[in-house]
Amino acid sequence: MKKTKLGMAVAGVVLMASIVVPVASAAGPGAPMQTRPLSSAPAAGEGGYRFVVKYRAGASELRDSAAANQGINAAASRAGLNRALPATARSAARPAASAALLRRMGSPGWAVVKTSRSLDGAEAANFIREMKANPTVESVEIDRLYHHMATETPSFTPNDPQTFAQWNFYNALSGVNATEAWDISQGEGVVVAVIDTGIAQGNPDLQTAVIPGYDMISDKRVSRRATDDRVVGGWDVGDWVEQNYCTGWASANPHDADVSSWHGSHVSGTIAQDTNNGLNFAGLAFKSKVMPVRVLGSCGGFGSDIADGIIWAAGGAVPGLPTNQTPAEVINMSLGSGGPASCPTIYQDAINQAIGLGSIIVVAAGNSNGNAGSYTMSSCNNVISVGATGFNGGKTYYSNYGPRVDLSAPGGNAEQNNNGWIWQVTNKGQQGPTSEWGPTGMVGTSMASPHVAAAAAMIQSVVDTPLTWAQMRELLVSTVKPFPVAIPAATPIGAGILDLKAALDKATTPPCDPNVDDCGPVATPLVNKVAVGGLAGGVGNEVLYSFEAEAGKVLTFMTYGGTGDVSLYVSHDKEPTAASSDARSTRAGNSETVRFTTPKAGTYFIKLVGVAPYSGVTLVARQ
Repeated sequence: MKKTKLGMAVAGVVLMASIVVPVASAAGPGAPMQTRPLSSAPAAGEGGYRFVVKYRAGASELRDSAAANQGINAAASRAGLNRALPATARSAARPAASAALLRRMGSPGWAVVKTSRSLDGAEAANFIREMKANPTVESVEIDRLYHHMATETPSFTPNDPQTFAQWNFYNALSGVNATEAWDISQGEGVVVAVIDTGIAQGNPDLQTAVIPGYDMISDKRVSRRATDDRVVGGWDVGDWVEQNYCTGWASANPHDADVSSWHGSHVSGTIAQDTNNGLNFAGLAFKSKVMPVRVLGSCGGFGSDIADGIIWAAGGAVPGLPTNQTPAEVINMSLGSGGPASCPTIYQDAINQAIGLGSIIVVAAGNSNGNAGSYTMSSCNNVISVGATGFNGGKTYYSNYGPRVDLSAPGGNAEQNNNGWIWQVTNKGQQGPTSEWGPTGMVGTSMASPHVAAAAAMIQSVVDTPLTWAQMRELLVSTVKPFPVAIPAATPIGAGILDLKAALDKATTPPCDPNVDDCGPVATPLVNKVAVGGLAGGVGNEVLYSFEAEAGKVLTFMTYGGTGDVSLYVSHDKEPTAASSDARSTRAGNSETVRFTTPKAGTYFIKLVGVAPYSGVTLVARQ
């Protein structure tokens, strides 16, 4: 069946886009559109013209740009870049190339190096090899320019786009339980940075929530601004591309002409769309503030700009930029690789720095229906990874999966129901922004992630002491609602669906006072032979379960799968501890077994303890 492009392209973001499929039209329900696979394309040609270099601590190149350029020029010379190449049967003539320091980065020790022309694969590999030969250089990577997938938007716009369309907030089975959660928190006082395409100014339903951020894009061809300078604001001026606009410097393949996505505006709307104003849709943390950090434009965005955006959003220092005076407690990153790609070192360094500054980073698991641990950003450590569920609460056809996914949230799936979009208000301009605004439906893990980012903001708004990222992940994972439909064992998407009310209840429940309360063990019941999957936690994390056993029938408790290291402690009629338990299993890894051949009747308490950070673990009781 021929697939026809409909309306405005959506969801394109670095390395991963939201996926949108057509809704019902005059010709009937549309078939799901196929997205073009996205590769981590080099910045130019096949090799790239920008590189990110990390110098070792104490190196003179960290302080002295002349010394840095001397080493860079020497590497370029040894790599043969300073020699012009004649035309051959296989390639055009190439002039001599030079290389120089472009700028310092926010991550300590990192810098961007730029060559005077694009390089082919062999030239780039030679230059990287020679740069690494410098003993003061710790790491060299291509500063890849990632572009978004070609995706589709719906051709249908509802006549009355109000909150009733937001099943993702309110549906009893597949929503996030927003109504009751709003009685506890609306996110007041918390800043959420949206690292994305920016936010288009003038959105009638984002009038009170937005505070200025920064446009981190350092190439005017990507930003569509007049200069390469980074500028205050973070405003989305469009990410459209003409036919073949990106060819030769953004991707090895021609890029179809495409219109602006307004992706960052849609993501921001889910987090903090103005609510109770009589217009269009609601936002979850509608009293929080969203701060646009623009890193994606035409053809995508450079990894170095994304890394600097993470650091700046968290309040870290980025050379040449003013310090962010409103650091984000929560950072949403609805971007990731469309093909397998491990976490770049420059990203991990930036994430670690942001975590150290107190930010919590929430990322989309990815839209490739693959193992999330093999894709950026979920392959990075110290992030909360979010998978996507559809209108029926099941795994969407596109969501990445695996032990790296911590929990899921509504991402939408119009295959299941033509009402199954995630709706927010965006600009309707095909290139730059216009005065026309209206509802836009999108689907993707890009849409799931901001639900969790909003939840983190709502929690931070009401807790006495802000949670760390590990504490936040543990809280969110431990309070999910179960999937209303079975999730295939081969494609797990976390512990369950985000439950805002349950998470806020647990976050605001005071600790038990033994002088007033009955502080007996509070445990999650296990059902015989029903596995509980997607368990995750940090070092020292303790989770308590219970099981009602029969007498005399062999009883077994097992953990398996996932990554990290857990230990298992079991006691009859009392809470077990590491120091005192009836039985235990403390082998390295997650394969633990405790068996009672002649169990007593009554309640057994089972405690899972994190020896090392773990995720994707399954626990089951059998009798």
